[in-house]
Amino acid sequence: MAYSVLLIDDDVDVLRAIGSYFERLGSEVTRELSGEAGLATYDRIRPEVVVLDLSLPGMNGMEVLEHLRERDAAVVLLTASGDLATAVRAMQLGAENFLAKPVDMAHLAAAVARVADKVKLKRQRDALLAQSAPAVGLESLGGSATMQEFAQQLRLLAQSERTTVLLQGESGSGKGWVARMIHDLGPRARAPFVEVNCAGLNATFLDSELFGHEKGAFTDAKERKQGLFEIADQGTIFLDEIGDLAPELQPKLLKVLETKTFRRLGGTREITVDVRLIAATNKDLAAEVEADRFREDLYYRLSVMPLKLPPLRDRSRDDRLALITRLLGELRRELPEGPSHLSSEALERLLGHHWPGNVREMRNALERALILGRGRPELSVEHLPGELRARPGIGDRRHTPLSLDELERQHIERTLRHHGGNRTRAAAELGISRATLINKIKRYAISA
Repeated sequence: MAYSVLLIDDDVDVLRAIGSYFERLGSEVTRELSGEAGLATYDRIRPEVVVLDLSLPGMNGMEVLEHLRERDAAVVLLTASGDLATAVRAMQLGAENFLAKPVDMAHLAAAVARVADKVKLKRQRDALLAQSAPAVGLESLGGSATMQEFAQQLRLLAQSERTTVLLQGESGSGKGWVARMIHDLGPRARAPFVEVNCAGLNATFLDSELFGHEKGAFTDAKERKQGLFEIADQGTIFLDEIGDLAPELQPKLLKVLETKTFRRLGGTREITVDVRLIAATNKDLAAEVEADRFREDLYYRLSVMPLKLPPLRDRSRDDRLALITRLLGELRRELPEGPSHLSSEALERLLGHHWPGNVREMRNALERALILGRGRPELSVEHLPGELRARPGIGDRRHTPLSLDELERQHIERTLRHHGGNRTRAAAELGISRATLINKIKRYAISA
């Protein structure tokens, strides 16, 4: 994983060697030969980690460290001396780590990665706390390449007001919010947005809801009723769980898509509407077609422009942070007495959770936390649901003696399983180099 690193050392060869190593890892590296220049550069670029040599001309390394800590900088120290007293003093001044020269590059890279991850989390938390209003636009999808591409597709679709959209994704992944964004960003934004869930409704009731009915069309039809397609005229209708649409309604929906006309239940007059249709499903509609549970012609008519929303477990930490920001902004308007701050540990638990229930589960967890933390200044881990509070061994009075090596082996195995055996991603989460991870896999005879 790439980080921004400032190297401060008066030895040009050291700057060249360490800098080139980190650049090969993809990091953005800046080099300075003195403490004074290093401080000025830090103020200008605010890197995530400073690697500082203690033996410097002019302002010595300890003085530079003090000035950097005043700026809340994260510093890893290098020294040609392995002097313990110097190391202790440096750590007391706030250094994150202390390594003796000549330094092992993989060890240094792992130390910098751990520090940089802490800095990124802190900066994310600070940005979250500074958010005075909820993120309501596409920025709340996050900044990863995947979500940026998704946002760009969404923008293009919003302007293509007559294109039918099929949103695919797991239950609770935010398809309803995306549908609303497509409407709000397009030329139909001032017209109605109507949402209908097709699951759990019998065919007659859903037919009446969508297309309306005439008086006497069925037993309880005591007067004429407009359907939601009429109400959504010039606007957008969002059909959630389209995969559960009753078979007898599928040809009627297909006709609306093709001709923009329909008849009310029990009616004879053709009604014309101009409605954009957005549909969503958590089912594999192609498989439903194969199983003869969904019309093939309707499937192809709906999937003119399919968009697949990834589940939260597949989104980056930055994407999850953007989502947490939006959800907290929305919820704080509803629960203004809830905590106004979020602890670093609580944020870490939220960012690291697997979220099998996706956005819906995350929103519920945050709403619960704001309710439980009402009147408190900070939302902490104790306010989160049990599955987010729990840590291995916490709350379990039974004790199974384990060596540190066994604990490390188990942790590495769990991390590898979480990342599907991907060693690069597992190493990044563990805060070690890929080479170190491979050595540990061999040492512990881990099957990966």
